[in-house]
Amino acid sequence: MTSVEQAETGQAQPRSRGTGLFRAFWRWHFYASFLVIPVVVLLATTGLIYLFRFQIEPLLHADVMKVEQPAGLRAQPYSAQLDAVRQYLPDATVVSMTEPSGPDRSTVFSVDTQAGPRDVFVDPYEGTVLGALNPDTTLSGGAILLHGELMMGRVGDFVIEVAACWAIVMALTGYYLFFRGRVARARRRAAGAAGAVLRSRHGRTGAVLGVGLLFLIVSGLPWTGFWGERAQQIASSQGSSLWSEDHGALSDPTSTLDESLPHSHNVPWGLGENEVPSSDPSEKGRSTADVDTAIAVGQRHGLRHPMTIALPADDAGVYSAIGYAFQDPGQERTVHVDQYGGRVVSTYGYSDYPALAKVVAQGIALHEGRRLGLVNFWATALFCAGVVFMSVTGPLMWWRRRPTGPAVGAPRGRLPLRATPALAVLVAPLAVFLPLFGITLAVVLLLDRFVLRRVPTLRAWFNVTP
Repeated sequence: MTSVEQAETGQAQPRSRGTGLFRAFWRWHFYASFLVIPVVVLLATTGLIYLFRFQIEPLLHADVMKVEQPAGLRAQPYSAQLDAVRQYLPDATVVSMTEPSGPDRSTVFSVDTQAGPRDVFVDPYEGTVLGALNPDTTLSGGAILLHGELMMGRVGDFVIEVAACWAIVMALTGYYLFFRGRVARARRRAAGAAGAVLRSRHGRTGAVLGVGLLFLIVSGLPWTGFWGERAQQIASSQGSSLWSEDHGALSDPTSTLDESLPHSHNVPWGLGENEVPSSDPSEKGRSTADVDTAIAVGQRHGLRHPMTIALPADDAGVYSAIGYAFQDPGQERTVHVDQYGGRVVSTYGYSDYPALAKVVAQGIALHEGRRLGLVNFWATALFCAGVVFMSVTGPLMWWRRRPTGPAVGAPRGRLPLRATPALAVLVAPLAVFLPLFGITLAVVLLLDRFVLRRVPTLRAWFNVTP
C-alpha cells in the first residue's frame, strides 16, 4: 500500500516528506472546510436566488410587477406617472425611475421614505399606482443582504471575507489532494471500498468547481469591506480606481438601480477630481425638462432601453439617464441632462472608466452570471448547485469515517513550512495579499502551537501532532 493510500484510509505509515505534505494538506482542507462550508452554502443559495430574481419576484409580486396592456392604449407620460407616485407618497423623495422591462411590466420608482426605501410600481397604461414594496424585505432583497453581509453589517462583511480567504485554502489544498491521491482513490474504488465512489465524485466535482470558486472569490473581493476598501485606497493613491468616477451619478442608490447598472455601487469615489455635472437655475425661464425629456435625450444619444433615470436631488441637480447594459458592461453609459433647458451637461461611459474599473466591471458581470448570456447564466447556476453538492458530500464523508471516541476525526499532520520552502513561498504572499487570511492564519498557528498541543484533552480531540 502506498503512503497516499495509507493516508486516505487512516492507517499507520512511515514518515516521509510526501506523506507529511499529503496529511498536512488533508488536515488544512478538513479544517478550512469546516470554517467555509456554512458560509459558502449560504452564498451559493442566496446567489441562486439573486440569479433568478427576475423570474422569482414577478411570480411572488405579480399584483404590482405585472400589468395587462389594453388594446390600442399607449403608455402614459412618465412625468404623469411620477405625479401619481408623489400623490401616493407625498412626504417621500423620489430617487429614480426605471422604464418597464416589457409590455406586461410596470414602471418602477425608487423612493426614500421615513420608514426606509420603497419601490413604487405604476401601471404605465392607466397611470395608477399599483402598490409599493420594501426592497430589503423581498426574497431577492433579503438574499442580497445575506449574500453581502449576513445581515450583520460590518461584522458580517468581515466574516464573509475571512470565509472567502479560507475558501482559497480549501480549493488549493483540494487540488493537491485530488491529483496526489488519484491512484489511491482508483484502487479503493476498484476494490469496492466503503465510500470510495462518493470520495471520487467529491474530488471530480471539486476539480471542476475549484476554478470557478477561485474566480468568484477574486471577482468578489472588490466588494469586501476590508480588502476592497484598502485596494481602492491604494488604487486612488496611484491615480486609478476600482470603480467608475462619475460624480454626477448616484453614489448611494436604492434597489431599483441594479448592480448591473453603471456607477450603482456605494463605494468611496476614487480621485475626486472630476467636475460634478450640475444644472443652471438661471435657465428657469426656458422650457423645463422632466423625466420624459431625459428619456428622449438618452435615446438620441444611443442609450438602450429600459433606461433608469436618476432624478435631480436639488435645484442644481441633473437628470442622469442610465442606459441598459445588463449583459455587456462595455455598453455602460450615462447622459446627464440639465433639468431646466434639457441640454446635455456631460456624458460618462465605459470608455471613460479607469483600466482597473473596466476589469472590475467585467468581473462583476461574470460573477453575477450575466456577461455571456445564457451560457454564463446557467454555468453560474450549475456552479452554485455544485457548491451545495460539495458542501454536503464533504461532511458526509467525514461522518462515515468519524471516530467513535472523543475526537473530531481530523487527519493528523503538521504543515511542514520549514522543511518545504516552496510551500512557505506560496503561503507568505497569499497572507500578504489577503490580510485577513494572514491574520487568521497567524491566530490558528499560535492556537495550534501554544494551546492545542499543550492541553491533553484538546490534543486528543483535534488529533494534534505533539
